[in-house]
Amino acid sequence: MSTPPGTSTSQPGASRPGTAASAPGGGPAAQDEVVEIARDLIRIDTSNYGDGSGPGERAAAEHVVGLLEEVGLSAELLESDPGRASVVLRLPGEDRSRDALVVHGHLDVVPARAADWSVDPFAGEVRDGCLWGRGAVDMKGMDAMILSVVRQMTREGRRPPRDLVVAFTADEEAGSAKGAGFLVETRPDLFEGATEAISEVGGFSLDIAGQRCYLLQTAEKGIAWVRLVAHGRAGHGSQVNDDNAVTRLAGAVARIGAHRWPLELRPTVRAFLEGVQDITGEPLDPEDFDALTAVLGTTANWVGATLRNTSNPTQLEAGYKHNVIPGTATALVDCRTLPDQGEHVLQVVRELAGPGVDVEVLHADTALETDLEGSLPDAMVAALLAEDPGARVLPYCLSGGTDNKALARLGIRGFGFAPLQLPADLDFAGMFHGVDERVPTEALRFGTRVLDRLLRTC
Repeated sequence: MSTPPGTSTSQPGASRPGTAASAPGGGPAAQDEVVEIARDLIRIDTSNYGDGSGPGERAAAEHVVGLLEEVGLSAELLESDPGRASVVLRLPGEDRSRDALVVHGHLDVVPARAADWSVDPFAGEVRDGCLWGRGAVDMKGMDAMILSVVRQMTREGRRPPRDLVVAFTADEEAGSAKGAGFLVETRPDLFEGATEAISEVGGFSLDIAGQRCYLLQTAEKGIAWVRLVAHGRAGHGSQVNDDNAVTRLAGAVARIGAHRWPLELRPTVRAFLEGVQDITGEPLDPEDFDALTAVLGTTANWVGATLRNTSNPTQLEAGYKHNVIPGTATALVDCRTLPDQGEHVLQVVRELAGPGVDVEVLHADTALETDLEGSLPDAMVAALLAEDPGARVLPYCLSGGTDNKALARLGIRGFGFAPLQLPADLDFAGMFHGVDERVPTEALRFGTRVLDRLLRTC
């Protein structure tokens, strides 16, 4: 039976939901169990199709609760809809007068078609030094890092310097409405006193001209998922029709997809490019994608997308029979917007769509941008360099989005910090939502050590 939304799975006699209980001693170190925890999470299919048709995140959430209860912690499990479950835990810090830190990850993954993969995407197979499977990178590997560190802290009886709010959320891959968005809207008390957060897609390494660099995410683009609805005159497919919805839609999609958005360098992107130039000693033209690729490899795909707004058509739908001209035709467009550009992008898309085509906003969320100033960024940089002393750390902007968008509504400053030391030849950018997603097991162990160091010092 599903637990009603907003209720806890805690049993009588357990510690108060969302707080730490007694911490039993013993057990493996965090880096020694992180791979196995990640494997088990991958084996729980939490595919999010965006329409509520997937299996949901409840089984994974219950597994997370079990891992926390195993070391004496009591977490709160909350459902936004049946099966759409998130988990939240608060660990009291040594200095409870300090602002709390949120450490969060999402439990859902994008779907994977097994026929396209070299391995079963939900088997959690370890091969060639890597953990393979949907979610290995995005982001059950980081979930496992968080869990392993929290479990180790509890076994050692160690309290963090300040309160930690640890959250594992549903629905990030479809805009967060059923996960972090639900928590922020209905249970803001869970994040009381929190002013900063860390989550996915930052802290990973990249080889730049022989120098290992770690990219710490301080910005992310906004989202505007829109639907185009073209209208026309329905009729027989054999007749002349100068008011064809399909033709009108095709023109709109072609114009939007081909639109060249102007270059606009945000402070984070400018700082990243300046850092790259400092390393290479060569000027870098951001308009020259081949030059970006030569220096950054496949990461150029991410960086290139942060130099300007984007609007990519992704789906088309029209008609129901070969010889019938439909009265409407629809398309979906994925727009990603730079900070303060959301309304401007929608205005341009409407102009490009033209007359007879409605532009409906299905989901929108804000862009975020901060900087590397402050004690938390300092601690993240120090934790990375303590494990890899010869490295450099650069800020960067994520072309996608994270649950930090939802937390920003509570005034929480978010960073991407899922630390991984990666082989220079790994197409890390291609792992996100890609076929044969995988992460080196040693990278997970490295990240666990870095995260543990960070949570000891921040």
